[in-house]
Amino acid sequence: MSIRSSGRRTGAGAAALAIGASVLLVPTVAGTSHAEPLPPRPASSVDASLLHRSGTHVRARQGAPALPDDVSALSWLVADVGTGAVLAAHDAHRRLPPASTLKTLFALTALPHLPGSGRHTVTEAELDEVPEGSSTVGLSADHTYRVADLWRGVFLSSGNDAVHVLAAMNGGWDVTSAQMQAKARALGARDTTVVSPDGFDAEGQASSAYDLAVFGRTGLADPAFAEYAATADAQFPGGTHADGSPTWTYGIENTNRLVTGQDGLGRYPGIIGVKNGYTSQAGFTLIAAARRDGRTLLATVMNPQWGGANAVYEEARSLLDWGFAAAGHVDPVGSLAPPPATPPAAPPAAVVAAGAVTPDRLQVGAPMLYGLSAAFLAAVAALVGTAVLRRRRTGS
Repeated sequence: MSIRSSGRRTGAGAAALAIGASVLLVPTVAGTSHAEPLPPRPASSVDASLLHRSGTHVRARQGAPALPDDVSALSWLVADVGTGAVLAAHDAHRRLPPASTLKTLFALTALPHLPGSGRHTVTEAELDEVPEGSSTVGLSADHTYRVADLWRGVFLSSGNDAVHVLAAMNGGWDVTSAQMQAKARALGARDTTVVSPDGFDAEGQASSAYDLAVFGRTGLADPAFAEYAATADAQFPGGTHADGSPTWTYGIENTNRLVTGQDGLGRYPGIIGVKNGYTSQAGFTLIAAARRDGRTLLATVMNPQWGGANAVYEEARSLLDWGFAAAGHVDPVGSLAPPPATPPAAPPAAVVAAGAVTPDRLQVGAPMLYGLSAAFLAAVAALVGTAVLRRRRTGS
């Protein structure tokens, strides 16, 4: 075997060894990757949720009562407040004007920041933007009110004047609108667009039977919200002392007729609220909740198509009656439970300068890898050269 031939083979082996060592070196160094990141998966254009499909949905077992046939609302839903299970629904995610039922979202947003124990002196500026023709409780500028009275004005009289004052106390109209929008999204209510926190008709403002049910269910878990929502009547201050206590009062009644039983409807058995509404664009809307035999059910009804002003209450009554009768005879068609919290994103990998050593590993960049590989190749080549020289000297 000639030295030249042996040298070529030895050199080829050394090169292969060097390349192999270089390849093996790369995966063992932390913080490096040669693969391009995969593009995000495209969002599905089809929502798999049953409630996002149009029409009426119920999963009845044997013995389940038939759904009432007198419900004309464009959108409605019946749910169990305790579990969040949706028992039946019709066009649950149809976006419609909510009218004053949107005040439930306003209360969810602002009530934690404005407890009833506070006091506030109303200004002219706070009342200037109250829309003409909207419902009011009768606030007067330069009068000091207890915050609890302002909230009773919201829940009982559906007072837009009280909403404007409380929104001003909460940071302003625009701030409150943004907070309400964020609150809706946090609760999984994605059909709601907030433009006017009092629920008055505004371009683009919308909600759905599903979202209103979410707001009602969430509110009932707050004792202050639940107390205001269930109150049938109260005395409201017509004049006040400096501390907010009244000099004289007048009576106000809850505009939810299932709570008061007004206009021949009769108070619904076990009723605990929640909120009604009406505007020319929204028609009549209602969130109604009742407790019976250890269960609490909630019905939302949006814009009945016939029956007059009482239809929204009569249809809610029919749906609640059906829900209580259907206990144990239907399977859920959805849930009002909020989505699971998104875990925080993992922090980006630390960038370590070349030559810096972490407590548990060495982190290097691509230029340093090439340097290490070149150095390894040079070392192998030197060893091979030494071996060749020795062979020449020994004749091997």
